[in-house]
This record gives sequence, structure tokens and C-alpha cells, in this order.
Amino acid sequence: MANAAHSHDGHDAGHGSVKSYAIGFILSVILTVIPFGLVMYPSLPKAMTLWIVLAFAVSQVLVHLVYFLHLDRSAAQRNNVIAFVFAALVIVLLVGLSLWIMFSIHSNMMAH
Repeated sequence: MANAAHSHDGHDAGHGSVKSYAIGFILSVILTVIPFGLVMYPSLPKAMTLWIVLAFAVSQVLVHLVYFLHLDRSAAQRNNVIAFVFAALVIVLLVGLSLWIMFSIHSNMMAH
């Protein structure tokens, strides 16, 4: 009876270990501290700093997806990855096209 409470029957296969959570946490801290240092103590041109911060932000999103949300290329996660990619594509299209429309409207209004 006591073992029934601890029986997982393979349902924990998608959960990470303490080691993977620790790796994810350490990577997240590193990926936060470096851009923070670049912004607080500017030593590079602003445009380069912006691109570096954006690159670190994208890599941090990937670290969170892999180490904390456990999205990987396995067959069990295929539907989750497809749903995530579709949602990201919709967001990029909505934001990108909205900005394009606003820029176009602004350009046309200023021309007259």
C-alpha cells in the first residue's frame, strides 16, 4: 500500500532531473548576467549591444524550452513542438504585419 503512492508507471518520463534543472538554472543566470553587464557598463556600440542582448534572449528562450518545459525532438513531444512553432509563427506574423501596416500608414500620412 505504501508503494502505491510512489508508483509512477512511467508518467514521469518527461520530467527532468535535479541535474537538468540545475544546468538550466545556471545557463539562465549566465544568459541574464552577461547582457545585464553589457547594458549597465556600456563598452560596445549601442547597435551591437542590442543585437547581443537579442541573441542572448533567444538563446535563453531555447534554454527554458529545453530544460524547464522539456520540449525536445522526441516522438512524445512532437505535437507540443508543432503547436509551439505554430503559435510562434502566428505571433511573429501578427506583430510583424501590424508593424508593417502601421509604418506604411505613417509613411503615407506624412507624405500628404
